[in-house]
Amino acid sequence: MGRPAIIEPTPIPLPDEELIARIFRGLGDASRITILRTLLDGPRTQKEIIDAVDLSQGRVSQHLSCLVWCGYLKSERRGRTVVYEIANPRVLALLDIGSGFLESTTGDISSCRIVESSDVGNPE
Repeated sequence: MGRPAIIEPTPIPLPDEELIARIFRGLGDASRITILRTLLDGPRTQKEIIDAVDLSQGRVSQHLSCLVWCGYLKSERRGRTVVYEIANPRVLALLDIGSGFLESTTGDISSCRIVESSDVGNPE
């Protein structure tokens, strides 16, 4: 039994609140943020991204698939090479908002425990 798929095969009609939550869940991995920041300087090949973020080819490939599928990145095949780039300029705004929040919050985000809705009422 392998890992569950990271994407749904077909789009599911969902309320806006769930879609907005999925926007942030798509950014909910530090490796994806690192990949996005790497691409802010311009398009890069998968090899260049792997070298920049110091992750295995398999992990980078999985994160790139998620980021492309969810619309943060776009990819273009150039011969035998695939080049990735930011698909929407608002990605930069999302990253800036996150950085701005860190600078202005009085909370300690590093001690924040993320609770899934299925975990509510189920103490560990």
